[in-house]
Amino acid sequence: MTNWLLYAVTVLIWGSTWFVIRFQLGVVPPELSVAYRFLAAGSLLMAYALLRGHRLTFGARDHVFLAFQGLTLFCVNYVLFYYASFHFTTGLIAVLFSTMLWLNVANGALFLGTKVRARTVLGGGIGFAGMCVLFWPEMRDLDFGSARTVSLALALFATLSASWGNILSARNQRAGISVLVSNGLAMAYGGALTLAFALARGHEPVFDLSTPYIVSFAFLVLLGSIVAFGSYLTLLGRIGADRAAYAMVLFPVIALAVSTVFEDYRWTASGLAGAGLVIGRQSRGPGPRQARVLNPRAQGYRDLGYRDLGY
Repeated sequence: MTNWLLYAVTVLIWGSTWFVIRFQLGVVPPELSVAYRFLAAGSLLMAYALLRGHRLTFGARDHVFLAFQGLTLFCVNYVLFYYASFHFTTGLIAVLFSTMLWLNVANGALFLGTKVRARTVLGGGIGFAGMCVLFWPEMRDLDFGSARTVSLALALFATLSASWGNILSARNQRAGISVLVSNGLAMAYGGALTLAFALARGHEPVFDLSTPYIVSFAFLVLLGSIVAFGSYLTLLGRIGADRAAYAMVLFPVIALAVSTVFEDYRWTASGLAGAGLVIGRQSRGPGPRQARVLNPRAQGYRDLGYRDLGY
């Protein structure tokens, strides 16, 4: 699978999960839904890895990094964004999350020694400007009270946590751990930590057996977690955390396109202008000529662990 196809899969799936997650809200507390999702996805990935003969035993040091990947990317990131969404619209959340491109640039340089590319920083600025224009109606009359200030801090820290998770994934790939295995173990760690957090807060371990919840849960586990994270983190391993993060700027536009079809979202002039800026910048995003595998033990994309799934 080429870089462009990986990028398209990531953006299209994550763009649609914003709509699908709506069917998860109601009976089951959000923290439990997140825990169930990543425990299920992690278990499926590890079972598949065992069937295909992948090694699942690693030293304590590697397990520490895998656990931190799970904590940052599949636990803290999701839980904090759920709390932030109580006081902010999804549009503003998307704007805040788009800052991850710059965070990936900074964290990649700090922790992985990745070169800071001026074009990447500038491109991130153009994409961020497009996001601000796209969601300007939601930002224009924003009133910051004490609760909103706390929510803003939570959303920004959630974005920083996701960026750390990206860097940890790149580190684990450099250590020779395939994306398939690192995702499976990290999701299991993240799901278990989220479950522990939910139980500590007094939530009963309930589950919703309604058709909308089951169908949306299956979509989020199989596509939103296994396929999309597999595509994105493998792309990250090939072209770097900074370039891969362009997906974070584009998928909210896809989310609005889905909302147009299913929720009668109406585009404004500012929305169209913002989407144009975002999409225009993405046309210069990750291509095959930019590919470079960061895992020194890999012989190409197929060696990163998802080859048996057709990647």
